[in-house]
Amino acid sequence: MDVPGALPQNPVMTPRFKRYVAIGDSSTEGLQDPDGAGGYRGWANRLAERLAEAQGGLLYANLGVRGKRAPEIRAEQLGLALAMNPDLATIFAGSNDILERGFEAGSLRAELGCMMEALVAADAVVLTFTLPNLTGVMPIGRLLAPRVRAMNNAIREAAASAGARLVDFAAHPVGSDPRLWSEDRFHVNAEGHARIAAALAQALGLPGTDDAWQRPLPGTDERSRWTRLTESWSWYRHHLRGRLWPGRSGEEQFRAKRPRLEAVHPPDRLEGFATKSSQNPDGQHARAATVPHADPTPTS
Repeated sequence: MDVPGALPQNPVMTPRFKRYVAIGDSSTEGLQDPDGAGGYRGWANRLAERLAEAQGGLLYANLGVRGKRAPEIRAEQLGLALAMNPDLATIFAGSNDILERGFEAGSLRAELGCMMEALVAADAVVLTFTLPNLTGVMPIGRLLAPRVRAMNNAIREAAASAGARLVDFAAHPVGSDPRLWSEDRFHVNAEGHARIAAALAQALGLPGTDDAWQRPLPGTDERSRWTRLTESWSWYRHHLRGRLWPGRSGEEQFRAKRPRLEAVHPPDRLEGFATKSSQNPDGQHARAATVPHADPTPTS
């Protein structure tokens, strides 16, 4: 049986993309995938790199900002993304929404649908994905499970309605392997980001892609029960408390790491800076040259 919004079994490579824009929250920003230069790389950067390698070049912008909920992403990022006239866009939202006391799946579905439909109507290929089962990933995973399922259903329904391409990570057990997640358990680690990028690249039918991202990690998680308990207690103290009582005063320091379309050429390895101090006064990435009107020269 076909899953609404799911990827075809053998996706066909779409004609080369000129402009890729990523919108979303900390996942899109790339948290917990350090770039080695004080910022974050992440699956969106990795996907842009793979596209540039496959095509010979690409223009890429990343508007993702940590902590943002779906309504904020729609209000603050969608218009900017549409103005860049992307022919490829990724959307991931909802992981912050499900932590809210008044979370409503219907509202999330509406926000996601609005964003996906607007970008599809602008002739962009839109990619999105679900969350895996978090029960074995974080100590409160079982408590969050109903909300994660509701979030995933909202994503599936919005993708099916809008005509977006969906990678359904919830259908693949490997996504629930704790070894793919960072210490904070809210974000995947570098290997997790690499697998997300590989899955999205396969969804686009990029040359050389396959289903290796679905395969289990070698070996097993050999942590003792005592180690797990100790890690859980540390997680409650250092990570969950900050999520429950985060405060909002410091959010203004976080801006999009790549707010304008910038050229990516192979073999570029993209870096990303997320804090105000690491950006130029206008919010531009400190190390990248912005070329808003340039067109990459991918090979055919």
